[in-house]
Amino acid sequence: MLFKLVLLASTGALLQTGCVYHERVVYREPGPAPAAGEVVVAEAPPAAVVEQVTVSPGVGFVWIPGVWVWQGRWVWERGHWDRPPRPGARWVPHRYVYRGGVHIFIRGGWR
Repeated sequence: MLFKLVLLASTGALLQTGCVYHERVVYREPGPAPAAGEVVVAEAPPAAVVEQVTVSPGVGFVWIPGVWVWQGRWVWERGHWDRPPRPGARWVPHRYVYRGGVHIFIRGGWR
């Protein structure tokens, strides 16, 4: 009987720990909050998806490569052509850094 109770308890514990997976934003404590446009995440992004760069739709378009973005989980945002919002604007890609023992997603954009 004792063996059955131990087996039942260990099986229940195994099921509870093995079946639930949560991805979440993790902020370091204590310390300052991440800078604007930075999100501290629990894990590195997956490997980049290899995309085919298509032919530009016209003069003045800029290719914006695909990227993994953090939206409570890693989501692939496909590459696309876009026009700068104003003369002289340049695209700064999103990027990831590993700093202070955590992965940080830094949002890019038009600058």
